[in-house]
Amino acid sequence: MGWLADSLDSIRTLQIRHVLTQIVSLGMIVTSALIIWKGLMCVTGSESPVVVVLSGSMEPGFKRGDILFLHMSKDPIRAGEIVVFNVDGREIPIVHRVIKVHERQDTGEVDILTKGDNNFGDDRLLYAHGQLWLQRHHIMGRAVGFLPYVGWVTIIMTEKPIIKYLLIGALGLLVITSKE
Repeated sequence: MGWLADSLDSIRTLQIRHVLTQIVSLGMIVTSALIIWKGLMCVTGSESPVVVVLSGSMEPGFKRGDILFLHMSKDPIRAGEIVVFNVDGREIPIVHRVIKVHERQDTGEVDILTKGDNNFGDDRLLYAHGQLWLQRHHIMGRAVGFLPYVGWVTIIMTEKPIIKYLLIGALGLLVITSKE
């Protein structure tokens, strides 16, 4: 309890100008992170250039908690590629492998069928009601690299929100009370 009391005493003794400087510094850190994210969106062509694998459906290739780096180019999507896609009516994107690609000769549109490597059947049960194929606009990007296990931080903070709030509070307190 001594640490908490010392922190509260240091907050009381801070000058208002110092507190405002620390708050502006925190705002600049958050703004910098957003600018970096938007820059990555422009460079990769993907609306979400980094995603976390949330299930074991792609094991053994990708495990739960792996971070994937995405890129979206104009190149045609091919069978065997790992893509991240959104399904109408679902908020969370899905990471699965393309198993079939069907190009319509009359329109040039492409229909895509996906499947998780660790799943028995294709993803048609995951698609929106009555949807049998994905179209290109459903695809957020292709996986071009990954970092194993780093995404567990995100999973833990999503599944246990109290940890997220405690971490944010501790970091905010640290920034406000730092003497530099």
